Amino acid sequence: MDKLRIDKWLWAARFFKTRSLASQAVDGGRVRLNGERAKPSREVRPGDRLVVHIGEYEWQVSVLALADRRGPAEVARGLYEEDPASRQQREEQAAARRLCHNPAADLKGRPTKRDRRMIHRFTGAE
Repeated sequence: MDKLRIDKWLWAARFFKTRSLASQAVDGGRVRLNGERAKPSREVRPGDRLVVHIGEYEWQVSVLALADRRGPAEVARGLYEEDPASRQQREEQAAARRLCHNPAADLKGRPTKRDRRMIHRFTGAE
């Protein structure tokens, strides 16, 4: 096998949990192949460069091998090689997230009646 669909490779390399999530990410422009936006049916070859945005993180990887099946994580890590600068940037972002708590993380859904009253008191709105 010398080429494989990009969505299938991303799924096999364990960047995404399902192939449909990988396809949606490629369609949404969160995956770039050799610096260009790609479609899910675009084919990947060993030696290609990928930039993958997952949440707040950016992965810059080189494709080393192809696999059409999703295997263990150790095998998946052998399919690509991440750039050292990309790895360092991701680790710094993760460390920063651990240090400072996101104040909006505790908020879920709409404000309660009590919360709404406090907001109105704070903003002076009636």
